Amino acid sequence: MFIHYYNNSMLPDFRVRQRDYLLEIAAGLAGELDLQTLLERVLSVSLEMLAGQGGLIALRSETAGWKIETSVGIQAAFLRAITPLLADIPSSVEAVEAEIPEINRLLDHLTFAASMGFLSGVGLPLTARQRVVGVIYIFRSYPGIFSKNDRTLLRSFANQAAVAVQNAQLYNQVTQEKKRMEALLNNAGDGILILSPDRKIQVCNASFSRLYGIDAERIQGKNHDQIIQWSGPTQGVTLDQAEAGGWPLSPHAQLYVEGDLKRQTNQVPLPIGITYAPLLSDEGTLVNIIATIRDITRFREAEELKSTFISIISHELKTPVALIKGYVSTLRRDDARWDRKVVNESLQVIEEEADRLTGLIENMLDASRLQAGGVALKQSDILLPDLSERLAKRFRTQTNKHTLVTDFPPDFPVILADEKRIEQVLSNLISNAIKYSPGGEIRISGQVRPDRVIVCVSDEGPGISPNDIPHVFDRFYRSPEMARATKGAGLGLYLSRSIIEAHGGKIWVDPSPQGARFYFTLPRSGSD
Repeated sequence: MFIHYYNNSMLPDFRVRQRDYLLEIAAGLAGELDLQTLLERVLSVSLEMLAGQGGLIALRSETAGWKIETSVGIQAAFLRAITPLLADIPSSVEAVEAEIPEINRLLDHLTFAASMGFLSGVGLPLTARQRVVGVIYIFRSYPGIFSKNDRTLLRSFANQAAVAVQNAQLYNQVTQEKKRMEALLNNAGDGILILSPDRKIQVCNASFSRLYGIDAERIQGKNHDQIIQWSGPTQGVTLDQAEAGGWPLSPHAQLYVEGDLKRQTNQVPLPIGITYAPLLSDEGTLVNIIATIRDITRFREAEELKSTFISIISHELKTPVALIKGYVSTLRRDDARWDRKVVNESLQVIEEEADRLTGLIENMLDASRLQAGGVALKQSDILLPDLSERLAKRFRTQTNKHTLVTDFPPDFPVILADEKRIEQVLSNLISNAIKYSPGGEIRISGQVRPDRVIVCVSDEGPGISPNDIPHVFDRFYRSPEMARATKGAGLGLYLSRSIIEAHGGKIWVDPSPQGARFYFTLPRSGSD
């Protein structure tokens, strides 16, 4: 027992032990960031120096409130009884110092009642940065009050505990910020590189690793110029050019450059856009360069699609307009008299070209509607065999090189669909068969399955090139070989796919080299 340590002969030894304990705890604070370990040591030393038989240290959390972090020699029921009292402790140092006597009286009362007068206690707040972060209590199992020296001694250990709490909280805060930054980097959709002032790659996130095709560990440590290499001319100021001009001159001096990135995995160059942003210190020196890399393949494709659209549509509009204008100008000549046959033939060409213009405009409007929000369907019961035969009869008048045949089983069911839209699909497929096959049979056939029907339009032409199959349903796509020989805007199959998918069906092309075979499915009426 240390109840005699106030004896004058013992005082120097006690002071030495107190100093040694404080030095031990201070050294522990410098090398140990595990809060639980430090709190247990502070409580153990406090009990020994104050001859206590029990004690506790409780901490306040901004989110979870008070929690007893460590205790010695105290029953669980007693801890549960003490915990609600802690909620009354103010958070500011000034307020808690004013209320400590009252708080201690409450604790003394609880301690006395729980132990039937066999325990006495003393408590002090743990304060850091003018905030109360916790409290330490020491209990003795013999009557008597804690002296002023006892409280002074306890305060010295409480201050050490407060420093431990503050250090651990700062460490946890830094750790959380690091984890948050790592999560942000690893889950960002764009590639991110963090460069040192000499442009060495310090950090590479997962997105850039995927874009580049090499593990992040193999990218980190390399120089920026070893990884960011362009396969052709760039748009915008490159990092080399900017730094040659004194970049960065301010924290907001961002750079943006576009080009095709070379990749070292035998992959095709990747269109990217890079934004460089400087990170400057308070003194204005460059600390890091943050490079954000975005895959702009889709933007590039959109630009190419726009150019293709303008090129195709201008050509497709120009041809019928020129024909119409030419025939009208010819018919209006004052120096000629045309017989009825010539006039009728000219008017027929004008009408056909006007119909072609109307069809082209309708297809463009349909494409715009699809892009804006899909196809509006007006469904009704339709008989696909009758519709197919009607269309075959119409197209037979447009060709003398092809034989159009319909082939449907006699029990082919009634289908719930938009008749006008399905007619548009079949018309596109039959028209393409006539346009792209030199002659032979064009067959429109049907099959019945329990939950759907299948329709096929086939011809005896050269078929679809394997290179074209993945793209035939894309907007404005036309095979380079076919585009030179036939007219068209490349919208028919795109619209057909959208219409069939709006009905809940699928459309595809058979890769067979013997003619082109286009299939589409439609759900049967009453099936899911």
